[in-house]
Amino acid sequence: MMAKKNDFAQSISKLEEIVAALEKGDVPLEDAIELYKEGMTLSKSCHSQLEKAEKQLVTMMDEEGIETPMTNNDEKEA
Repeated sequence: MMAKKNDFAQSISKLEEIVAALEKGDVPLEDAIELYKEGMTLSKSCHSQLEKAEKQLVTMMDEEGIETPMTNNDEKEA
């Protein structure tokens, strides 16, 4: 579990580095294209991990320990 957290954190950190380098604007075109591709790959990976985490949080246990999907009322109370 800790490895996934580190992977996500490392991916976000690397993505931030890529964005900063591209925003700076002094990267040669060929390198900028490769950085962009790497950034898109990292972005998709992070997005996928966040969606997976969200799906895990959407289901809650009721008082008897039965998994039940959260409703809009549950979200407002939380």
